[in-house]
Amino acid sequence: MKLFYVIIGCTPKGRHTEQHDAFFGIAEHIRDLVPEIINFWPEAQGILHIDAYREVTIADGYRVEVIEKTEKSTEEALFFFNLGGYLPNVLQEFHHQMLVVENNLAEATKKVKATPFFRDYHQPNGASSHIDDKYALDVDDVFAVEDILPASQKANYNLRLTKTEDKTEDIIYNGYFKLNQL
Repeated sequence: MKLFYVIIGCTPKGRHTEQHDAFFGIAEHIRDLVPEIINFWPEAQGILHIDAYREVTIADGYRVEVIEKTEKSTEEALFFFNLGGYLPNVLQEFHHQMLVVENNLAEATKKVKATPFFRDYHQPNGASSHIDDKYALDVDDVFAVEDILPASQKANYNLRLTKTEDKTEDIIYNGYFKLNQL
């Protein structure tokens, strides 16, 4: 089984621009996640597509493995950060998504604050790059990946994170992928 990180998109009825969300799921193949993806965003009424995905095998210097719930997991957690930030005189919020491995959210947040995105999209006039104020970093969203898996997958699987020297990066598949053609 593999952990997939998927960017899904749709243009909901009454909206003027395409909307996106991140979805994490465990399966043998990306196509096996289609029912969970559709259930994840019910307001889209099944009219979704995938804009990008990756099989998560390496993240933040750790090998990522899917294991049975009965096996021992690791103390570290895989965190998903969705950072938002601004540039001067640009009418847009930019986003940068990251996977970070740490023992807790406070340590993961420290790591995120040291990234180029946080530095470059942080404006002194109050339009700062962000998470949430309780960690002195305003982040749009942050979650432990195991917490946001579909319920049936949370019940059956854990993630094992093992420190690695392997610098191989996961392949990112970008494009417009219709769910019925995966």
